[in-house]
Amino acid sequence: MPDTLNKQEVAMLRSELEMMMNERNSLLKVVGAAAVLMANTDGRALPAEAAEAAEMLSTLVNKLPEETLREALVSVHAEVGIG
Repeated sequence: MPDTLNKQEVAMLRSELEMMMNERNSLLKVVGAAAVLMANTDGRALPAEAAEAAEMLSTLVNKLPEETLREALVSVHAEVGIG
């Protein structure tokens, strides 16, 4: 019985890990698209409400580790010119 339980736990963990990796890939695409949008947006041309949101988004993207941002940009096939 312990082997069966262990196999079930391993299968459950594998499934959970796969789900988390899929979610990570989706989030990287969102971040990559947001970074490209920010790089191509003139904040001075935005309405005040949108400028506030853009500022928040820009701050959050800029706080990402360089490698994560690079992965995000690659995930949306953006040109990577970081660093």
